[in-house]
Amino acid sequence: MATTLRWQPNPNYGSAILVSDPFDLDPFDLPPALQPATGTDFAHEYDVRQWAPDSPGHQAGWTRRAAEARDTLPGLRDLRYGPTEAETLDLFLPAPDTRPAPLLVFLHGGFWRKLHKDDFSWIAPPWVAEGVAVAIVNYGLAPSTPLEEIVAQTRRSLVWLHRQAGHYGIDAGRLVVSGHSAGGHLSCMALATHWPAQAADLPARMIAAGVALSPVVDLAPLAAVPMLHDDVDFTAERIAQLSPIRLTPATAAPLIGAVGGAESPEFRRHLALLAHCWSAVWQGTVPMPGHDHLTLCDAFADPHSALFKRSLELIRALPASV
Repeated sequence: MATTLRWQPNPNYGSAILVSDPFDLDPFDLPPALQPATGTDFAHEYDVRQWAPDSPGHQAGWTRRAAEARDTLPGLRDLRYGPTEAETLDLFLPAPDTRPAPLLVFLHGGFWRKLHKDDFSWIAPPWVAEGVAVAIVNYGLAPSTPLEEIVAQTRRSLVWLHRQAGHYGIDAGRLVVSGHSAGGHLSCMALATHWPAQAADLPARMIAAGVALSPVVDLAPLAAVPMLHDDVDFTAERIAQLSPIRLTPATAAPLIGAVGGAESPEFRRHLALLAHCWSAVWQGTVPMPGHDHLTLCDAFADPHSALFKRSLELIRALPASV
């Protein structure tokens, strides 16, 4: 049984700090280094503005760069993969002579509460230049969309892409899921999905590989952050069912990850947790010293970065299925 925790108000951040024993993530036997330390101020740890200089300006730059990318890179906009207004994606395809191409799916962050696919079109151009198709996925946001439904929408987008792959010149056997922050959480939830249980026509290894960028894999501490808990409502049931570290990968699809060296200890702990709990599929952490939570995402679209190069290596190592 999980340890009962006590929380003490923190006047500095309007939240709480852990004042009793660290979380007992039964059935996992976690070493002390992977547990949040007593006294951890989670509101501070998960406030990206405290760790990334000019966070609002940086995110505004993403939106501007995304619009510029859509102006210069041909793409298929607002393809509908599900029934709700938010369930759309953009698809960017490489030159016809490179097809059938592998597909990189990108799931954006924003703590499930903010941002939109239209803020991230800039991810696509460098990957398309390498012969990789890119899908930028949109999904509904909390609080109007419950976290369970956000996960379900992510699954619907991947199923749609798998089924439509041939139509768009994509190799359905080389579908790679990636995501940043909350999008990293959704990527891991996809990797933990037993696809044949979703539909009989789906292969077990529908996802060939994954890339987790500063992923949120332990939901328990986020319940202590009012700004997040008020919108997402991290109930005990959600923490148990939707924390990737409490699940197991559904297949042997390889997974790599990265976290910025300048990110908060909690974000660094999340990646270490994922590497520990999913060691059976973990293919290594890409060191990204000096990067914060936002510049790490930038590096994913920088052909000169170690993160881009390692991710491209992962994709190119996948055997073509068609």
